[in-house]
Amino acid sequence: ADLNQIKVMLVRKKLSGKWLAEQLGKSTCTVSKWCSNKAQPDLTTLDQIAKLLGVNVKDLLNDTEQN
Repeated sequence: ADLNQIKVMLVRKKLSGKWLAEQLGKSTCTVSKWCSNKAQPDLTTLDQIAKLLGVNVKDLLNDTEQN
């Protein structure tokens, strides 16, 4: 199951994974893994991503209880 909505939010905001990687000082490879849900960012990073995208952390996470 896709645990995060990072890619969805990036698309909505018309931003790239490369942009996000640069903002966070992470590799584009790492961000790509998050976007494809092969890996998950830690909570601190997730918080930073939410702030950068101007969304709530909850918006970046799938609500697993509904699925």
